[in-house]
Amino acid sequence: MCLICDRIAMIQRGENPYFVKELKTGYVVLGDHQHFPGYTLFLYKTHGDKSELFHLDLPERTAFLQEMTLVAQAVDAAFAPDKINYELLGMGDAHLHWHIFPRRSGDIGSYGNRGVGPVWWYPMEKMYDDANRPTKEELADMKRRLLSALERVIAARNGDGQAIG
Repeated sequence: MCLICDRIAMIQRGENPYFVKELKTGYVVLGDHQHFPGYTLFLYKTHGDKSELFHLDLPERTAFLQEMTLVAQAVDAAFAPDKINYELLGMGDAHLHWHIFPRRSGDIGSYGNRGVGPVWWYPMEKMYDDANRPTKEELADMKRRLLSALERVIAARNGDGQAIG
């Protein structure tokens, strides 16, 4: 059982409302919960026995990392955060996937070190509260903004002679 594989199957069936765009190595999706507005995931296309970056051969690893960077650049353009945090964890789901968190001053309230720190210093029950699920309209707007920014970033990269997307 793999939640990421399940989500990818939903994308392939046209049933994942958070899906934004397919790239060469993965799928761009918005997070179900948006305590950190613009929270995005980049899901590696296949699972199999590839649960670590070093399991990928160099060309595939390079492409995956380059595309994750393009996604992060698009998140920055679409949502204008103060900073972006990146996570590639895998203990919950060993399927390779990046968490891209747009961060803003004060977004973890008084938690952490006087309100400063990583996203996991914010209580999970608050982060994943249903109040942080975007409405249909909010989700449509976020998807539109992210897709537009991603297409601009990819076009600019392609203009530099890089084959991405």
